[in-house]
Amino acid sequence: MKRIIIFASGSGTNAENIIKHFNEKENAVVTHVFSNNQRAKVLKRAHQLKVKSLHFDRTSFYESNEVLRILKDANPDLIVLAGFLWIFPEKILKEFPHKVINIHPSLLPKYGGKGMYGSHVHDAVIKNKEQESGITIHYVNEEYDKGAIVFQAKTKIEIDDTAEDLAKNIHKLEYKYFPITIEKILFPGLED
Repeated sequence: MKRIIIFASGSGTNAENIIKHFNEKENAVVTHVFSNNQRAKVLKRAHQLKVKSLHFDRTSFYESNEVLRILKDANPDLIVLAGFLWIFPEKILKEFPHKVINIHPSLLPKYGGKGMYGSHVHDAVIKNKEQESGITIHYVNEEYDKGAIVFQAKTKIEIDDTAEDLAKNIHKLEYKYFPITIEKILFPGLED
């Protein structure tokens, strides 16, 4: 049984979608949800879905080895960032090489980097009159949104689309492709 740990900072709709997806599988399970925001809705969602949840602060993530120790004990096969806004510490990345992925709401390398998340991305895409946007699932390294790309999916932007319209279309892509991409990473030989 493959073990997945999710890191999230906010509402947690992607986390919930991933947990539910793997609850229906026999080969993988989400064991924990970690959040750097103790008021994040994702912690409540995890609790309701009977997944262990953990809140941590900046000190336990960056300065001490507290989060790293918990991760090592949990021994995940994959760490999934689903709306997690802090840069991942090098010490954790070294301990889990090629085992940390993130989803970004644009077609990287466009609209990536520090401060580019959620509505900030969609506002910029609409402002620049792009004809398409999408999602990027990528490995995490020491820089925001610079890791190797695993998967991208696109959505067309209509001339009168607002940032809110785009956000809805991006969410649809995330819900459809994030769980199955995680599955393909965990089980590379598995057919659809």
